Amino acid sequence: MTGAYRDGLERFATPLVLSIAVVVTALISLCVGTVFLSPADVFRWIWILDEPMGIAVRELRMPRTLLALLVGSCLGLSGAALQGYTRNPLADSGLLGINSGAALGAVLVLYTGFMEGSGFGIGIPAGGLAGAALATFVIAWLAARVRSIQTLILAGVAVSALAGALTSLVLNFSPSAYAAREIIFWLLGSVADRSWTHIGFATPFMAMGFVLVLTCGRGLQALTLGEDTAASLGISMARLRWSLILGCAMMVGPATAVAGSIGFVGLVVPHLLRPLVKHDPARLLVASALGGALLLLWADILVRLLPVEQELKVGVLTALLGAPFFFWLIFRMRRLYQ
Repeated sequence: MTGAYRDGLERFATPLVLSIAVVVTALISLCVGTVFLSPADVFRWIWILDEPMGIAVRELRMPRTLLALLVGSCLGLSGAALQGYTRNPLADSGLLGINSGAALGAVLVLYTGFMEGSGFGIGIPAGGLAGAALATFVIAWLAARVRSIQTLILAGVAVSALAGALTSLVLNFSPSAYAAREIIFWLLGSVADRSWTHIGFATPFMAMGFVLVLTCGRGLQALTLGEDTAASLGISMARLRWSLILGCAMMVGPATAVAGSIGFVGLVVPHLLRPLVKHDPARLLVASALGGALLLLWADILVRLLPVEQELKVGVLTALLGAPFFFWLIFRMRRLYQ
């Protein structure tokens, strides 16, 4: 009983600590801004409808904080799932090309102005979601021809390269310097200046993808023993592949559509948390979702605290933090294999 009790504590300790950290960080995020507020002030201003500070808390800070939480959790979860499925420590949501497809769709909306005059403020997210859906369809069609993990990776690389080239082409033919600047700024990734409309548009898709990927935990556990062994244990590889493709697409597509391209979250978080869950790919899913939310919340807080005239895009900051981490990881792995 003592061993089972200890195992139970270890299983729930990491998610519990991460959940508490996410709640505390989200509250700090609501307090940080041009005007710093105490937690008591935040709760007081939420209910005051007519005052400018109350409007700022409800319409600016709350959507920004919630979007950072949602996008970070989706990126972290998709990274952990794809690393477990491909057994590749460098896999993340960009591996499938879904990010690039969503970025291309959103950039086309920015370039053409299509749907931006609709008055609903969802032109760019709708374009991004359409691009992600198209990229997912192409990847699924290619992967279905040869049913292997390597084919899925190659299909994602091909789609990502094509979407990236087309995005560059749109930038090249941008009608004005202002339009090109707007496209580039959106591609850098940010959760600032987003509204409840954006959150309402993206959240249902994210939630469905979240649930779909979480159901793959048992399959990812079995896959650590190899594809043949996993199949002998009753795991349908075709069902696992489709669940991961669709689930990641439904999370990452809307996340990229509303927040732009935010890299390294899905790469870094699973590496940091894997030792804490004893390298169990099923337990890593929930931990990475919470860790991704925590990382993006802190990154967004940091960009607001930096003493610069123009606020740094959070996608730039995650890249600046992520690249040194992987240099450190390379040297660490080099020492292990020497």
